[in-house]
Amino acid sequence: MIYFVARRLISALSVVLVTLIATFALFFIAPTDPAGAICGERNCTQQRYNEIKQNLHLDKPKVQQFAEYTAGIFAGRDFTTSGVTRHCGAPCLGFSFKNDRPVTEMLTSRIPVTVSLVAGYAVLVLTIGVLVGSLAAKRRGTMGDRVLMSSTLVISSVPYYIVALMISLYLTVLYPILPRGGWTPPSENIGKWAAGLVTPWLVLGIYFCTSYARYSRGSMVETLSEDFIRTARAKGLSDRKVTYKHALRAGLIPVITIFGLDVAASLAGAIFTERIFDLPGLGVLVLDSLNSYDLPVIMGTVLVASVVVVTMNFLVDIAYSLVDPRVRLS
Repeated sequence: MIYFVARRLISALSVVLVTLIATFALFFIAPTDPAGAICGERNCTQQRYNEIKQNLHLDKPKVQQFAEYTAGIFAGRDFTTSGVTRHCGAPCLGFSFKNDRPVTEMLTSRIPVTVSLVAGYAVLVLTIGVLVGSLAAKRRGTMGDRVLMSSTLVISSVPYYIVALMISLYLTVLYPILPRGGWTPPSENIGKWAAGLVTPWLVLGIYFCTSYARYSRGSMVETLSEDFIRTARAKGLSDRKVTYKHALRAGLIPVITIFGLDVAASLAGAIFTERIFDLPGLGVLVLDSLNSYDLPVIMGTVLVASVVVVTMNFLVDIAYSLVDPRVRLS
């Protein structure tokens, strides 16, 4: 088990390193002019342009820029803006001269919003999806099975942003059945925090549980036909214990993969949900940074997103080995 975890950890760290190099090359080595884009076409003097290049350290060799950026992640860096030197503590992901703040500080203020959104969504989507899929698989071929699967297809055939916009418009504005979205730190008021997130939780959970229901049903149908299930039934175990104790554990393996990647993708880019329900998370930050061409923020967000994706893949591998011991032997 230790060797298995060590191999996966080394693989994850190598992917993060390659992502760091590729991200840096994309934004600072590619034939673009970040300083010119930040300075703008109007009122951009040569002095202002040179100051931006110096602040972004674009006047230094590329290798030195990369070395300083990487060192800043572990040891911090100093940035000078308007004649004032400011220290960016580790892990330093750069400095946003448009907002006059370290990128790490900006990301840290937005991460709790996105994590709160994704955590509630993850619980709902996994619980509802697996439950619906298991019930459909247990009643395979019946009217209940067809109704459940048809409902998931109907819901998932409509684009998500349309569903979110319609619910936000009709159920929170015109007919205020559900509370409107918004962000209140849980440390200030836990009730307002939950009320501001309950609508996006429900929208995300109900919409995206449809794919989990289909995957769970397909995996459960296949598992219920395995020899060990027939053996368990032949030993006199109840149908409930066979389904939810033995078959469900084996049937969760493909669901774990989808769940881990979905959570990582949601953390990295919940743009539609945060914009529609007025949540100041990472998705809104990325969108605003793209509009203002704030390269340090974009690069820092991409790096954080890659770490999240790699971490979730690592946790999925560990979960695999716990659910199915055969993975460790491979």
